[in-house]
Amino acid sequence: MEFKDHVCELLNTIDACQVFFDITVNFDLTKNYLELVVTYTTLMIILSRIEERKAIIGLYNYAHEMTHGASDREYPRLGQMIVDYENPLKKMMEEFVPHGKSLSDALISLQMVYPRRNLSADQWRNAQLLSLISAPSTMLNPAQSDTMPCEYLSLDAMEKWIVFGFILCHATLNSDAAALSLWKLALQSSTCLCLFRDEVFHIHKAAEDLFVNIRGYNKRINDIRECKEQALSHAGSMHRERRKFLRSALKELATVLADQPGLLGPKALFVFMALSFARDEIIWLLRHADNIQKKSTDDFIDKHIAELIFYMEELRAHVRKYGPVMQRYYVQYLSGFDAVVLNEMVQNLSVCPEDESIIMSSFVNTMTSLSVKQVEDGDVFDFRGMRLDWFRLQAYTSVSKASLGIADHKELGKMMNTIIFHTKMVDSLVEMLVETSDLSIFCFYSRAFEKMFQQCLELPSQSRHSICFPLLCAHFMSCTHELCPEERHHIGDRSLSLCNMFLDEMAKQARNLITDICTEQCTLSDQLLPKHCAKTISQAVNKKSKKATGKKGEPEREKPGVESMRKNRLMVTNLDKLHTALSELCFSINYVPNLVVWEHTFTPREYLTSHLEIRFTKSIVGMTMYNQATQEIAKPSELLTSVRAYMTVLQSIENYVTIDITRVFNNVLLQQTQHLDSHGEPTITSLYTNWYLETLLRQVSNGHIAYFPAMKAFVNLPTENELTFNAEEYSDISEMRSLSELLGPYGMKFLSESLMWHISSQVAELKKLVVENMEVLTQMRTSFDKPDHMAALFKKLTCKHRHMKDTNTDNPDLSSFQVLSCHIPFLVSSVEDFKDHIPRETDMKVAMNVYELSSAAGLPCEIDPALVVALSSQKSGHCNNIHCLAKAINQIAAALFTIHKGSIEDRLKEFLALASSSLLKIGQETDKMTTRNRESVYLLLDMIVQESPFLTMDLLESCFPYVLLRNAYHAVYKQSISASA
Repeated sequence: MEFKDHVCELLNTIDACQVFFDITVNFDLTKNYLELVVTYTTLMIILSRIEERKAIIGLYNYAHEMTHGASDREYPRLGQMIVDYENPLKKMMEEFVPHGKSLSDALISLQMVYPRRNLSADQWRNAQLLSLISAPSTMLNPAQSDTMPCEYLSLDAMEKWIVFGFILCHATLNSDAAALSLWKLALQSSTCLCLFRDEVFHIHKAAEDLFVNIRGYNKRINDIRECKEQALSHAGSMHRERRKFLRSALKELATVLADQPGLLGPKALFVFMALSFARDEIIWLLRHADNIQKKSTDDFIDKHIAELIFYMEELRAHVRKYGPVMQRYYVQYLSGFDAVVLNEMVQNLSVCPEDESIIMSSFVNTMTSLSVKQVEDGDVFDFRGMRLDWFRLQAYTSVSKASLGIADHKELGKMMNTIIFHTKMVDSLVEMLVETSDLSIFCFYSRAFEKMFQQCLELPSQSRHSICFPLLCAHFMSCTHELCPEERHHIGDRSLSLCNMFLDEMAKQARNLITDICTEQCTLSDQLLPKHCAKTISQAVNKKSKKATGKKGEPEREKPGVESMRKNRLMVTNLDKLHTALSELCFSINYVPNLVVWEHTFTPREYLTSHLEIRFTKSIVGMTMYNQATQEIAKPSELLTSVRAYMTVLQSIENYVTIDITRVFNNVLLQQTQHLDSHGEPTITSLYTNWYLETLLRQVSNGHIAYFPAMKAFVNLPTENELTFNAEEYSDISEMRSLSELLGPYGMKFLSESLMWHISSQVAELKKLVVENMEVLTQMRTSFDKPDHMAALFKKLTCKHRHMKDTNTDNPDLSSFQVLSCHIPFLVSSVEDFKDHIPRETDMKVAMNVYELSSAAGLPCEIDPALVVALSSQKSGHCNNIHCLAKAINQIAAALFTIHKGSIEDRLKEFLALASSSLLKIGQETDKMTTRNRESVYLLLDMIVQESPFLTMDLLESCFPYVLLRNAYHAVYKQSISASA
């Protein structure tokens, strides 16, 4: 109500003063007058659209009564206003009859500006609009215009002024041909106008409804209908072509300015014109796409809109980056040219009152005092006072009785408008960017905004411009107002959520493309595996021996590398398309290192890094192809090949995006060396550990698999039920080496500890057996030189053959050693030298530290430190195949004697004496059960001595005749020959 009263009072004052309006002369005064009229009209239209407006003011009055004890004095007038403005435009048409002269004069002054702005794309193209290189000889000349601020004036704002203004002073349409021409041109350009944010006004229907009740307006109604048809049939295509032209024009402008930023000085006007033109077209598309009034929607779907927005953001970035360049240029321009010209104009004025003279002189003095040194020193410029003085001067000189009438001195007004533009180039660049290129309206068209983003990602050629959508989210806060602080958090949260969503989707899209490329590369790497060459070798052998090769017509298998052969450059493979799409999208992700939205900083590259880490983790685990039901798993060598192919692709990403891919490798691969990753999911370490211990070693314990020392691998034994896997393919040196490289030192330590846990659980059973026979064993220890007494004691032992089938398994020390030798040969050689030269008399604690270092490097040790740790906590053990028993006895004995602080060498000598005495006694036995496998046991004793670093063959021969060993080898060999026959 108060606003309405103030507006009416001001309009009456303007009419009484007979103010002169001309947008090309007193720009600020005319523009603000038209904005006032349109804002007033818009407010009344929006008020009439509030359905519960009567109830709201009734509640307001009731609350006022409860609070103050009486009704609001203005409540009757407010209620009457609500009733009067049920049809706001009709009421305002009556209200503006006395203001028609001033309003029509202001609107008709647009005839020098609006038609020039509302041209077709072909006319723009013919005029080479916005081109810096069309006339190279004038490239350094400053862009000049008599109507400088009108060049970047919003086309959308002018259309609102014309449509609403001529509805309010409609009589002018019948009396002035220029007014009618402007009116029809505006009606042909759009079908709806923006009232406020996403609230729109359908101009043709509203104008027709208003004029239909006015006598003699049939011709105007026909004009409206014709304009509506014209707008529906041609406006969409006209604006589409404009956007097409602007895309190329802005691209050229941004490219030239990026190469020669110094041109931002003389050609600043072109930059702001380009931003304003593009902003108007984007807003027009956004508004009309959401309010389509025709069946065909093709003109309102623009899949290349992202490109136009991107070039706008590029121009904005140039202005922000090279602001000091523009300041230097225009500071010199103001002091060296504008001040001189203005001073001459003031001197040549025939009449210049004192007040106006003082203001003009202050303008000249302000500009003359400027210097480049102020820019270099980083001084803050502020010309707001000067611009406000010019606004006051426009008001003083525009009234009919002014001594110095601006209507008679239009050149002065045009010159001052140019000067005001130059001052804005010095101190108000950010405000100019908001004025000409603010797209915060997207905040209120979230659905259309997200749809445009999805269309951009779906089109590979446009994905390089997708970064413009997160950048647009930084515009949202400019649509807030200090009079409504409540919505700052709401709009800010929306900008943050949209920015986060856009960056996340971009990173996901890039991740998916990278994953597809990795899959292709893994497939190509798989073709080079040795297992695929068997068929090729077979075909070559058959061809050489001239044997038939399978069925006729069988397609010949393509050899690896065929995919790289190109007959011409036009051939495009799927991998080519993926790389092209990835490079385009990565350009967008890498476009800015970070962006700030509502005081929050976003880093697009970090989104990609986090997504790559998650996907790489899942891919590594997925490539193991572990099937818990069938206990199937990929061979370590094949997994290593796939992982290397995957890593090669990821390393190539550094060519597209500035990210540290090594950090991704470190984070992911280090987690894979642990039992669980950071998300609590199983890793390849846990999968392979479980498979080797629960699947492979279980079959070893069941007697289906045996360890072959010569091959250094486990092999399948012939059984009734064939195993689903070949043990040799998972346990030979090459597979163990691959496993070591995959799991790393921490993973191998986990595998070793898990293995030692199994061993310690078996030693626990052996301990029970020892405790059970403790008294007998103690007597045997002191009676090994009494054969008869030993024989009697031996018969007292219980459960003698328990656990004899459980044998020790080789740990992957050798493979770890080979892997480390390849990567750090000098360090490994130092560790090896240190281990080999440790004196026997060294303290056991010191020796164990050396052994632990050696074991970590994969070197075989006299004492296994992992086994010592396992047995020191549980005092238990585990063994498997019989020919591995020698290594098991040596390792467990060394570990146990180390734990109990005994002399390992003395205890093993004692063990050798007891064992040889018992075996010599067996040699004199005649009972078949007692002498069963006697020769094999002899050989086991020999193997124990050969494996032990503490026992020697001389010591063995002193207590056990070598002839027995020779005869045992001969007997076992004859037995194996007869068994195989």
